[in-house]
Amino acid sequence: MMRRRFHLTRRRGLFAALALLVLLFTALALASSRWLQVARVDLTADKLYTLAPGTVHIVDGLRRPIKLTLYFSEHATRDLPQLRSYQQRVREMLQEMVARSRGHIRLQMIDPVPYSDDEASAEGAGLTAANGGSNGERVFFGLVGNVVPAAGEGEPEPEADERGTERVLSIPFFDPSRETFLEYDIAKLLYELNEPNKPHIGVISSLPVSGNPVIGEPAWAAIRQLEQLFELKTIDPAGLVRIDGDIQVLLLIHPKRLPPDAQYAIDQYVLRGGHLVVFVDPDAELDTTPYVDSNGVTDDHDSNLPALFAAWGVDYDPRQIVLDRSRALQIELGGSSLNHPAMLGLGTQELNHSDVVTASLQRINVSTAGSFDLKPDARTRLEPLLQSTAEAQRVPAQRVLEAASDPSLLLQNYKPDGTHYVLAARLHGEFASAFPQRAGQPGHLAHSAPNAEVILIADTDLLSDRLWVESQNFLGQTALSAFANNGDFITNLADNLSGSSALLSIRGRSTSQRPFTRVRALQNAADQKFLLKKQELERELAETRRRLDELQPAKGGRSSAASAEQKSEVEQFQQRRLAINKELRDVQHQLNAEIDALGLRLKFINIVLVPALVTLAGLLYGWRRTRRSRMRPT
Repeated sequence: MMRRRFHLTRRRGLFAALALLVLLFTALALASSRWLQVARVDLTADKLYTLAPGTVHIVDGLRRPIKLTLYFSEHATRDLPQLRSYQQRVREMLQEMVARSRGHIRLQMIDPVPYSDDEASAEGAGLTAANGGSNGERVFFGLVGNVVPAAGEGEPEPEADERGTERVLSIPFFDPSRETFLEYDIAKLLYELNEPNKPHIGVISSLPVSGNPVIGEPAWAAIRQLEQLFELKTIDPAGLVRIDGDIQVLLLIHPKRLPPDAQYAIDQYVLRGGHLVVFVDPDAELDTTPYVDSNGVTDDHDSNLPALFAAWGVDYDPRQIVLDRSRALQIELGGSSLNHPAMLGLGTQELNHSDVVTASLQRINVSTAGSFDLKPDARTRLEPLLQSTAEAQRVPAQRVLEAASDPSLLLQNYKPDGTHYVLAARLHGEFASAFPQRAGQPGHLAHSAPNAEVILIADTDLLSDRLWVESQNFLGQTALSAFANNGDFITNLADNLSGSSALLSIRGRSTSQRPFTRVRALQNAADQKFLLKKQELERELAETRRRLDELQPAKGGRSSAASAEQKSEVEQFQQRRLAINKELRDVQHQLNAEIDALGLRLKFINIVLVPALVTLAGLLYGWRRTRRSRMRPT
């Protein structure tokens, strides 16, 4: 009886202890998820999931909670493994930012099935649907972000911007071809949500880029496109002594006869960390204001910044124009079509696809453009954005002007220089002031920060409508149809430079697609063997044909003897060809065998060896703990 009571009491005690342990475990789990940081280790070769310092700065600087909604059509992409794999990459990048944000970023994932409210909300937020999904369904794969009020605040959701409209931004579609700029695109979205006011952009121009409202002349399309996204402020250089700090980007277009005070203001703006885009041109074709100086010298519509360029280590000759016959645009002149080697259509090979500004662009048209280089003693770095092909040649601007009525004259005695001329570039480094003589003035800076940056473009004509857009009348309204990406190029520049310095520091990353380098090496070796065997076969074929031609019987000769020799020669060649084909098949079989052996080794390592090592390490760790506990004195 006593023993039964003892066992019953012991069983109740065990159940109570078990219940207590469950409660304790639950409490610890909740406490750890609330207060403890989870250790995160990025073991990828290229640190794909380690946020760049610029992204960390933007995420840490968020002042309001931000809601991100990732729309992805799960059902419609069941037959698109590449897109599903990229969706996982995007989701993991977003989750990494959420983990870093300390609750400032909230992530929601939605599958917008067809004809649902989710699909309507995705379209309403500006997402773009792609065709080609399963059963012809549309595929949504984009991100929508908006600012939400913090806890306890009575503000509307989402936050309104300075114009009183809802502050909702989006990435319309995650294009896998832009994977290297995935982190930049998301960080840019977060930055813009955190900064609701439109960036301010200053414009100094000697060209009529803003139009003339008095005579009803509209602004150039590139400027009108910028006005939709930014606050543009036209600056008169005549009385300019200082550029305001609220100007986040300054566009300096065709600088001519700038007063010394205006040049000094631009110089100090750059040294203070301002973002400058300079458009110069050896022949601005839309500069219709002829000028003759006091010495009677006629202005040939070129522009330059000699003092600033010299201080920055930039080599630019306003009297030289880049020709490129391989990228010449076709024009209509005198009722006939001809190629103009001074008007260039730059394609994807001439654009820098490692830079976020030009990564997604396909074509940019320029006309009578110059080129940039660095002086031998330059302390800056030049990173090309647009460049010519190696078929380019530099010629005097006067020669291009003389051939205006017949551009084919420019192709006479054409000799390519074999140089890729830089037509537009980022200039990085520490800039020195071009006005050291003004060192005594208040606030004067002699040097910039080490990471200062200026954008240089050796053409102003790319801004003009005629090179990238045409007007069409649609139902009484004027619609613009772009045939080149010039406008996107300018917008991307302003968009990129108007962000914070943290945003500018985010560069392209590696893709998540890891190539099978070992397999590729095996395939390249096999291809080389194939090529050698193929060349050997072609040589023997040519030799056999030559000998057959020699054995052709002459008129009146012994045709039967010649025919016998020909047959013997052909039979020998056929046998040799069969032998070579067999060798080619052996090479292919050997390649397949090596690839299969490599696959088996990888499977053995992943399925057997690694789990066995982990299990062995666990057993050794458990054995050591057991041994230590036994060795402790009781």
